[in-house]
Amino acid sequence: MWEHAGIICTGETYKNVVKMTFARGAALEDPSGLFNSSLEGATRRAIDFHEGDKMDEKALTALVRAAVALNISARSTAGPIRSRKRPKSA
Repeated sequence: MWEHAGIICTGETYKNVVKMTFARGAALEDPSGLFNSSLEGATRRAIDFHEGDKMDEKALTALVRAAVALNISARSTAGPIRSRKRPKSA
């Protein structure tokens, strides 16, 4: 799992594929068309890498940076976190 101001993505290995799942991928622009899996979800998007695939490093770097920026912007617009008061014990 990779994080910065929240989860960016997770990495999973399977027999025939390595999958990078972006936690908030549906909210990211993907002009290079890297997302090729989990496209039907409302939140996540994934990239499946198969053996021999060529990787567009610049596009992947841009996607990771966009995910970080989204996490940072979501955190800065969120309200303050308040602690819950515990009831006094009798």
